[in-house]
Amino acid sequence: MTNKAIIQTNGAPEAIGTYSQAVKVNNTVYLSGQIPLDPASMTLVQGDFADQAHQVFKNLQAVCEAAGGSLADIVKLNIFMTDLGNFPVINDVMAQYFEQPYPARAAVGVKQLPKDAQVEADGIMVI
Repeated sequence: MTNKAIIQTNGAPEAIGTYSQAVKVNNTVYLSGQIPLDPASMTLVQGDFADQAHQVFKNLQAVCEAAGGSLADIVKLNIFMTDLGNFPVINDVMAQYFEQPYPARAAVGVKQLPKDAQVEADGIMVI
């Protein structure tokens, strides 16, 4: 029998569609994509790409903690960017939230993201 739990926290933006912030199955947590929304106002953070990336990782961190883990427990991270020219910036920002050994990762260029965000990230966490 599968032990499935829905993870929800006010520390991250509420879902803006038909999805949960995360779903925990046994010791694996599937994290939905986070864009740089301020959880209190549900608006995009002001600033440049780095500011948006910081908010994405803060949002992911809040969901990880609500599930009983941390960013260090992420084993697979997917990052979506509207401009792959920001690849060095995402690496710099990510280094402020993750330590070696880093999770497996994909960084993908996309045409557009919800609410015209510049970056989105999702992942899989094992706790």
